[in-house]
Order: sequence, then structure tokens, then C-alpha cells
Amino acid sequence: MSTDQVAISLIIIITFGLFVWGRWRYDIVSVVALFMLVLTDKILGGKSSDLIADPAQIFMGFGHPAVITVAAVLIISRALRNSGVVDLIARQVKPFTKHKALHITSLSGVIAILSAFMNNVGALALMLPVTLKTAWEQKRSPSILLMPLAFASILGGMVTMIGTPPNIIIATFRKEQQLEMQAQALADASSSAAAYFEHQNISAETFEPAAFGLFDFSPVGGAIAILGVLFIALVGWRLIPKETNKKPGAQSLFSIDEYVTEIRIPEGCTFIGQTAGKIERLTGDKLTLFRLIHEEGRAVLFDPDRKIVEGDQFLARADPADLKEMMDEYGLRLTEEMRYRIDSLKDEDTTFMEVLVTPESPLVGRGRSYLRRQSSNRLILMAVARQDKPVHKRLGNVRFRVGDVLLLQGREEVLKSNIRSFYLLPLAEREIEVGVFSKVSYALLIFAGAILLSMWGILPTTVSFTGAILAYVFSGILPVRDLYKSIDWSVIVLLGAMIPLSNALQSTGATTLIADHVVNMTQSLPAWSILALIMVITMCLSDVINNAATALIMAPISVGIAMSMGVNIDPFLMAVAVGASCAFLTPIGHQCNALILGPGGYRFSDYWRMGLPLEIIIVVTGTPLIMHFWPL
Repeated sequence: MSTDQVAISLIIIITFGLFVWGRWRYDIVSVVALFMLVLTDKILGGKSSDLIADPAQIFMGFGHPAVITVAAVLIISRALRNSGVVDLIARQVKPFTKHKALHITSLSGVIAILSAFMNNVGALALMLPVTLKTAWEQKRSPSILLMPLAFASILGGMVTMIGTPPNIIIATFRKEQQLEMQAQALADASSSAAAYFEHQNISAETFEPAAFGLFDFSPVGGAIAILGVLFIALVGWRLIPKETNKKPGAQSLFSIDEYVTEIRIPEGCTFIGQTAGKIERLTGDKLTLFRLIHEEGRAVLFDPDRKIVEGDQFLARADPADLKEMMDEYGLRLTEEMRYRIDSLKDEDTTFMEVLVTPESPLVGRGRSYLRRQSSNRLILMAVARQDKPVHKRLGNVRFRVGDVLLLQGREEVLKSNIRSFYLLPLAEREIEVGVFSKVSYALLIFAGAILLSMWGILPTTVSFTGAILAYVFSGILPVRDLYKSIDWSVIVLLGAMIPLSNALQSTGATTLIADHVVNMTQSLPAWSILALIMVITMCLSDVINNAATALIMAPISVGIAMSMGVNIDPFLMAVAVGASCAFLTPIGHQCNALILGPGGYRFSDYWRMGLPLEIIIVVTGTPLIMHFWPL
């Protein structure tokens, strides 16, 4: 191995280690990896090193077609949401939710179709409230619906080029690789690239490099998606642990009655003469007084600096385990009409709302003090649910994570405004808002036009999608203020920073070296088994690190293996695309899995029970499908 090959191998190993460790978010890790690449190139002599061709072009990855396409797809997903397309579809699903198997099948089928044409994380975010609403209406556990929903969204993303970032990456990588191979073959007739064209009976002079088209992934991805959804609907949901299942309603994510109670201040109570703020500090954050009950029976907001007097009645938040202790210690009493007050609270302007922390939320990694500060103290954090274990005590010390479910209290208009600004997903029941038909049809017409322009080769995908975005903006479907809200900037940074590492693997010859070792170790095995092995390795990596990063690293390695074997590179790239999209074993492998962790009340170990047989089915069926549609 050359010095450059050792260097890039070490950088990749360290990067993978940081991804798995999870101490820093994947975009930060990717920037660290890019910095290590530049620094190592300088140490090894700059111009004499093959790690970076031109240091001035180190950030050109952010202008890569794959990066632009991912951003465009996210923006278009927002426009489709605004137009009411998804709400219209969700309304049609409602009649099919009466029977459990049909309920799961209809939701899984709809989200798989949506995920084929919009970002699968965005599709899940749109269908999640619909799923919870129908679960509550049918008195059915959300746990048996949400994991099938998330898995189906991942499967649907495999159907088209724009459904998921790995497909976009593989599509653009194919053209870049073909261009490079063509240049090598024309420059050196004895090169491995020239041998590849000869084996494939292709003339390097007349060959025209091309990216995978929008629907080139459909024969394999579509068949896998159909089989996967059928498995999920018929068998998979039955593999979800029964102890995870819970009925909606009183046993939903939160039951307000469990921690909201009504107390009375009797004679001799320690709280007399104190303020509500001081009481919260006095009890160590175990008790919060948040509504004053008037003599006429109304529960209203009150001045937190108001002195408490004998006979006052409050709605209070407390953990049931601490309530009895505090009643004895401070001389508190419960009111006889406590149940009535809790129920009547729902009719007031101030309301409760369950919201989900999404990957884009600025709350990730921050706590209650940030929430209070950014909302100007107009929101109250009532509770946090994490993996079916609601956090009720010492909320001031909680750091929010993706998938956490928060119970917020505040005025309805304040809640709605802050939910948008915090990129939170409301989980409360809501009526499905059907978009205006003319706007829905216009949005679909624009999208179809962009797809046709791309399919017919009139415009590159990046340009046609950019035109669609402009049409959405000018038509008012996509307000300018929403233009960049749906872009997952952490993924954009990840892609832009990891592309130079992927290039370095090729420029240093590391991919050829790895490929030769793999071929030598597996030379007695048939080609289909090597194809399956690549898919399995890619799946395993995608279960623990970001799928886009997995695709960027495995794509050049798979091409190197194909060239060493003298076979077509396309089936190997397809194997990477399928494997990178199949992250079903853990909640950390894909954002869709993380989003349902809190609402579904799942544990880390619940995912593999349905995910492992699903991945086995994909490998067993995907390998022959790839070889049939993309012959070696």
C-alpha cells in the first residue's frame, strides 16, 4: 500500500468510528473528515499527494448534482405538502382503517407511493398525524402502525431516483465513473478501463456516459417495495413485541390526568404567603402551579408573583410518586371537584399539545431553558416521553433528542406559531385539511412536467426540478418564507463534505486495492454471491451510520470490484443503492426510524424483530432481481 492509500484508509476508518460513536452529529463528523483529508494532503506534500487534486476545489462537493438534487427534492416535498396533495390522499385512506390488516396495508401502501416521489422523511412526517388519528379513532395501538409506516416509507424511497439520497448519489456517481473510465480507456489502451470496455463489447470512442434515470431504479426497487409492503402488512406487524403495544386514549403517550391535579391551600399550609415561582424552587421542580381556579369555577392564568392565600385552589403538575409526599410535607389538600376541573381545562383558550422533535428542530441537544427563552416564556413544557418512558421529573435537566415527544401547554395560537418555528410535528388529533382541488392539480402538473423534462433528456434533473420550484414560488403554492425550511442542512453538509473523501478513495487507487483483495478472497464464489455480499455489507453499514455516507463510500468500492471481475458495474451500483436504503435493524440507521421511536413507545431492540427478516427477504429477492434487470 502506498502512503496515500494508508492515509485515506485511516481517515475512512476514523470517520466510520466517529459515526458509530455518535458523540457528534454526522454533519460535524463529515466536516472533521474533510479537514483531516486536507491536513493530511498538506503533510504528505500537497502536489506530490493524490488525496486532493486541487485544494482550491475542496468545497466543490457542495455544488455536486447529487447535493443540488437532494435539496430540490426536499423543497418540492414542501410544495406538495402545501398544495394539499397528501391531505387529499389521506382522506381517501380513512374508509380502509376499520380492519387491522387493511389499516396497516392501506397506510403502508400510501406512504410507499408518496415516498417514491418525495423525500421519505417528509412523507412520514405528513402521514404520522394521520396514522395516530386513525389509531385513536379505531381504538388501536399506534405501536402496530408506526413501525410498518416507517419501514414502508423507506421501501418506497427505493422505487425512483428521487425517493432517497442514496439513489441520487448512485445515479450521479454512475455518470462520473463512466466519464472517468472512458477518459482512461482512450488515454491508455492497456488500462483496466480499456479492458472493461472490451469485456462489455463497448466502443470507448462512441460510448456516451449517462446517469441512472428517474425510473431506472423502479424495476428492482418497485418489486422490492411491493414484496416488502406485503410482508409488513401480512406478517411483519405481528413480530412487533406485544409488550410494546398499548391502547390509545387513556394509555396514550401522555395521560394528562396522571400528572395534572387540582389542589387546595388549607389553613396552616406552608405555601401561604409564597409565590408560584418560589414554590417551584422550594419543591425542587416537583410541583408547578399553572392555573388559578376562581370561585365561579373557571381555571385561569394568574400572575406568578401573586402571593398565595388560604383557600386558593390551583391546577398543579406533579409526578404521582411525589404528590402524596408533598401533600403531607406542605399541608396540601385535593379538591373534591378535581376531575371536573381537569376536564374543563380542555375548553379554555390555553390547551395542551403533543409534538414530536424532528431532526431539523433547533431543540435537538437543547433543554427547557432554551424553549422558554425562544418562546418568550409563553410555552410550558409539561412532560417528555422518550422510548415509552415519559420524563416527568427534573425537566430542567432534560436535553431533547430526535423522536422525543413533548407535551406543551400554552395558548392555541402561540402553540401553533412556535411549533412551526421549532420545526416540531404536532401529534394531536386534527381534522384532515383537504387542499383546493385546482391547487392540487396544478402542483401535480408542475411536478409531472419536471419529471417528463428529466425523463426525455431535455433538461438535467437538477435544472428541471429548479424550474418546478420556481413555478411553485410564482404560483403561491410555496411562499418564499418556506423556501428553505424543509432543507435538511445537516444532510447537505454531510454530502458536500463526504464527496471529496469518496473521490480520494478513487484517486489514490484505494478502491482498486480493496477490490482486488475482495476478488482474490472470493474468486471461487459465483458473481451473484459477491453481489449479495456487497448488498449485505452496505446494509450493515447503513444500520449504524448515515445511508448517504454509506453510499458515497461503498459506490467506488463496488465499481472497483466489478472492474476487477470484468463485469458490468451497473448491478453492483444497484446493490449499493438497495443496501444503503435498507436500514431496518436500529432506530439510528435512518431518520424515519428515529421519528417513530417516541410516538410508538419502541425500544432499541424492537426494530430488528421485523427488520431482520425484512432485510433477509430483500437480499434473497433483490439479488436475482438485480441480475435479471441489470445483467453482468
